[in-house]
Amino acid sequence: MADDDMKPTPMGAQRPSTEERRGILRRRVLKTGIIQFGSEAIPCTVRNVSGAGASIEVNSPLWFPDRFVLKIDGEPRACRIVWKKERRLGVEFE
Repeated sequence: MADDDMKPTPMGAQRPSTEERRGILRRRVLKTGIIQFGSEAIPCTVRNVSGAGASIEVNSPLWFPDRFVLKIDGEPRACRIVWKKERRLGVEFE
C-alpha cells in the first residue's frame, strides 16, 4: 500500500480516488494469472488491469520478490509491486 494511503486526510479535505492518483483507469476483470519468478509459478486472480498495471489476488499472503513476470492470457509482462494489502497486490508493468 502506498504511504499516502496510511496518512489521515485533514478535516474537510477529500483524498483523490485511487484512479485519479494512477492517471490511467483500470478495467475490472476476473482472469486467471500466473506469477513467475525464478523457477516458481504461482497462480493468482487478476481483478483489474490497464496498459500500465494490474491488481491481483493470491490465495495466501506469501512472500514475493518486488519484481516478477505476470502472465495474463498467456502474455508475459514484467512488473513491480507498488502496493500490498493482505492477499491483494498492485503492480506496475515495466
